[in-house]
Amino acid sequence: MAYQLQEINFKTVSDPLGFVQEEDARYQDKVKKAAQRILANRKNSPIVLLSGPSGSGKTTTAMKIAEELKRQGVGTHYVAMDDYFKTIDPLTVPRTPEGEMDLESPLCLDMELLNRHFEQLAQGKRIFVPKYEFSRKMRIQEPSKSIKLGPDEIVIFEGIHALNDMITDRHPEAFKLYISARSDVEFEGKVVFKRTWFRLVRRTVRDYKFRGSDPAETMAMWANVRRGEKTNISPFKDKADLQLDTSLPYEPAVFNHTATALFRSVPEGIERFDELRAVLPALQLFGDIDESLVADDALIREFIGGGIYEY
Repeated sequence: MAYQLQEINFKTVSDPLGFVQEEDARYQDKVKKAAQRILANRKNSPIVLLSGPSGSGKTTTAMKIAEELKRQGVGTHYVAMDDYFKTIDPLTVPRTPEGEMDLESPLCLDMELLNRHFEQLAQGKRIFVPKYEFSRKMRIQEPSKSIKLGPDEIVIFEGIHALNDMITDRHPEAFKLYISARSDVEFEGKVVFKRTWFRLVRRTVRDYKFRGSDPAETMAMWANVRRGEKTNISPFKDKADLQLDTSLPYEPAVFNHTATALFRSVPEGIERFDELRAVLPALQLFGDIDESLVADDALIREFIGGGIYEY
């Protein structure tokens, strides 16, 4: 699917609030569809595996699915699979071909514990979800939460490795959901804003606003992020029972003011420099929509702030 630049810019000027509301409603319909599919699979498994690359809006999507399931009488637990990371041991940690620690590898996850917890939850047993402290790269003794599923409850496990063969081959009955920004923007038949740029802009704005990261730092990491996606995430997306596009055609206009300033500082010499430099003129093809027009429960509030969800 591709959005058309002319249509985006026309709606941005003629009815920006209506444009935002229309697209948010379209996204909510996708959430409802996902919830319905999860409900249909509940007789097979109470487990949902949700995967997608960085900047896809996985957390907000999981929360919105939980809200929709609650409206239909089903309770939802949420687990970030990052808490299943093993304590980093320099002697045993996976390595890249260059000899660097490969912290994107699925082998950094405690797959044995994760798979055991899936089995215990399906059997109605209680599990104690571990807790990982990223600042020290280690698992701490206190669990992050305990979960025992009731008859009308499901659990969403969210993480970039959720659809990896090491998990799905052992639990094929779990519902598998893949989300990402999957639409380009075209003008006269040519792509002028790539689908991956939706996620890059989201991540750059979020990291600058809420994580204290200089945009140059985020952009310098982008090449490695994309390599990790191609190795550890994208190869497994076709295992999903449902693939959900989280791109919103109005978002470049909302991000425009902030993102334009950030992308002026693309550092020379970094990997993928030519691509990153191309984002700035692409952003300038869009108009501006004031972020005050964006609802407080909208997906992109995960990246611009001011929303109702806690991350």
